[in-house]
Amino acid sequence: MDALSAQFAELRPPELVAVIFAIAYLLLAIRQNIWCWLCAGISTSLYVYLSADARLYMASALNVFYFAMAGYGWFAWRAGAGGAVELPVTVWPWRRHAVALATIGGLSALSGTLLHGFSDAAWPYVDSLTAFAAIWATFLVARKVLENWWYWLLIDAASVFIYWSRDLELTALLYVFYLGLIPIGLLSWTRSLRRQAAT
Repeated sequence: MDALSAQFAELRPPELVAVIFAIAYLLLAIRQNIWCWLCAGISTSLYVYLSADARLYMASALNVFYFAMAGYGWFAWRAGAGGAVELPVTVWPWRRHAVALATIGGLSALSGTLLHGFSDAAWPYVDSLTAFAAIWATFLVARKVLENWWYWLLIDAASVFIYWSRDLELTALLYVFYLGLIPIGLLSWTRSLRRQAAT
């Protein structure tokens, strides 16, 4: 608690704004509200700097990707699927996820090795793993694939540890908050999937 109190006392306005918009993003994403992507763009643009400052270089690069995906997500959700009013929630086959997990593992090992050998990166392997997994999970959110919530459960749990260890306690608490919302998001999207199947 002392560390948390100190963090609030030394609160950096960019981190506070980034956290507020990150929370807004997830709450709106759960409701499948397109404005989640605007909030994501604002939050991620701030986290590019915050992550680099904490020597979490893969997280910083990941936030550049998140920013681009905010634009992609906006247009994907706006356009819908095949001209539909709203992009439907879908489920993808396990084989596609198996290939994705193998790819994530390989890229993370390579990136972690490079960061470990050629930079002062903090947690190079874990940072790489969460970054590549989050790239995939973000793509799944943009395509409204239900399984994205399971990926985020693991990514966010690891992120709590990473950010806390780098003295970004407020951001670590954001990921704790995310963990609490994941079941709500999973349930909400599952209901949407069932409604779609019923119609």
